[in-house]
Amino acid sequence: MIQIGLTGWGDHPDLYVSSGKERLQDYSSHFPIVELDAAFYAIQPIKNSLKWIKETPDNFQFVVKCYQGITGHLRGDFPFSSLEEMFELYRQSILPFKEAGKLSMILAQFPPWFQCNKESVQYIRKVREELKDFDVVVEFRHQSWYAPEYKASTLQFLRENHLHHSVCDEPQAGEGSIPLVPIATTNKVLVRLHGRNTYGWVNPGNNVKWREVRYLYDYNNEELSSIKNVCEDLEKQATEVIVLFNNNSGGHAASNAKTFQHMLGIDFEGLAPKQLDLFEGDF
Repeated sequence: MIQIGLTGWGDHPDLYVSSGKERLQDYSSHFPIVELDAAFYAIQPIKNSLKWIKETPDNFQFVVKCYQGITGHLRGDFPFSSLEEMFELYRQSILPFKEAGKLSMILAQFPPWFQCNKESVQYIRKVREELKDFDVVVEFRHQSWYAPEYKASTLQFLRENHLHHSVCDEPQAGEGSIPLVPIATTNKVLVRLHGRNTYGWVNPGNNVKWREVRYLYDYNNEELSSIKNVCEDLEKQATEVIVLFNNNSGGHAASNAKTFQHMLGIDFEGLAPKQLDLFEGDF
């Protein structure tokens, strides 16, 4: 089973037919799954989790991103009394998704400076223990995890700890990017499509608008066809393949995802009712 969605639901104007407050409902009339990226920037109040659960169809799924303090992205002061408090509050915030049957997995995306070494491996073990009651998918950003001497061990480590593998399509721009490694380590695999904007991938350090161009990319049909082959191969390795388009700096994610869906010939069931199909026509 291949599920297709986007990272976030707030920046895809082609999908909306109602007011801004109803964007999630509009989104869920098109796709069966979404990445909840707001959870990265702040541990969300439980009331938010309950609201999003209520706004989506019964079978809708969330890939909830790990809070930035968990994955080592946090800059500035640590706003908790301890790591234990941080993990506990995070668990409380995502538990409603699991209880509602709407939690696909938690995404632990580690930063480009998180290298393959003993300390990093031990920290992933800690994250796995703290989130032992949840499905967790790991995404690396440092190339060392897939270096020839470590690649097999990295994948085996994920298998042994029942950690799902995030397969990424992204620019190849040095150590802070990873190759596409189409291997599932469990019965679920996540495919995240970041685009191929090599020029914009690395933060130059002086460009405050860097994130506005980092994911600026429009996949062409030939590239999507190649990704289709990858996903169909992953479908032979896992029972569930989740594909998330993250190339939305220029607003291309939604249309690329729809094109990809048509290529695969998939009709999703159980979506929210549509007032209007904005994507009718040929792709």
